[in-house]
Amino acid sequence: MFLLFAFACAAPGPSEDPPSQTEDTGRGPWTTPPPATIPAPERLVGFADLHGDLQATIDVLTLAGLVDAELHWAGGATVAVQTGDQLDRGDHEQAILDLFEQLSSEAWEAGGAFYPLLGNHETMNVELDLRYVTEGGFADFADTPFDPDDPELLEFPEEQRGRVAAFRPGGPYALVLSGHNLSMQVGDTVFVHGGILPSHAQMGLETINAEVQAWMRGEQEAPDRLLDGEGPVWTRVYSDDDEPLACEDLAEALETLGASRMVVGHTVQDEANPACDGRVWRMDVGMADYYGGSSAVLVIEGEEITLLSE
Repeated sequence: MFLLFAFACAAPGPSEDPPSQTEDTGRGPWTTPPPATIPAPERLVGFADLHGDLQATIDVLTLAGLVDAELHWAGGATVAVQTGDQLDRGDHEQAILDLFEQLSSEAWEAGGAFYPLLGNHETMNVELDLRYVTEGGFADFADTPFDPDDPELLEFPEEQRGRVAAFRPGGPYALVLSGHNLSMQVGDTVFVHGGILPSHAQMGLETINAEVQAWMRGEQEAPDRLLDGEGPVWTRVYSDDDEPLACEDLAEALETLGASRMVVGHTVQDEANPACDGRVWRMDVGMADYYGGSSAVLVIEGEEITLLSE
């Protein structure tokens, strides 16, 4: 099923020239971490939570036209953003993380870009909050090298120590995650897992990303102000219909960032949908097998917004 929505992009673009990886396109050379803000491409796509389900990942990448049958980049100059929660609840997390690193490199070589963001389940794993890890998820990282006498690891059951070594700050997969942004702005669209509140917007996306990335690299303490229940990966104020939606806060945050809309995941919806007069798109449709949902992709081409689903 294909649903089409069209909104005029009435809000102004970024108030100043955004930082970019190169002056011409903002999409290369491919580096990690990427810039917090890049110019709008001709075709921009976004999709949300995957939770360790490789088949759901392949399905949504295929729906978006981003991969070929061999799972290599086929999106050309498309810029794609995934709003976090690659981890937990499923058994194929390492394969997804490795595939995303491959696609990020291949996309740049093709003149496009692929940006997986950090969600609350990525930050939880670096915090060593492993309550949503499956048995397969522990087994998947069991071969991570570590010192068997490491006192931090000895605090965990033996079958969990490889994963702890992989994801604790400075660990090999924490370093992979540290190459990802927590939030980024592409043209006049802000992507984030939970939501950017006005206080976050005042901090600036570059600061938010830098603090979380430095913690994941093991260079500083956890930025608690970004990881608590009202942080950008945890808040549900733009996506939970059980509470009054904070449309005024959304408008303030977007105005501060010079953006028109925000794309979020985190809160499972019956179907992908806009709220607050199209200024937020809620894209978590529970694609993973854990939830039993199906694929959904947001496509932005100029002033036209298309929602692809199956």
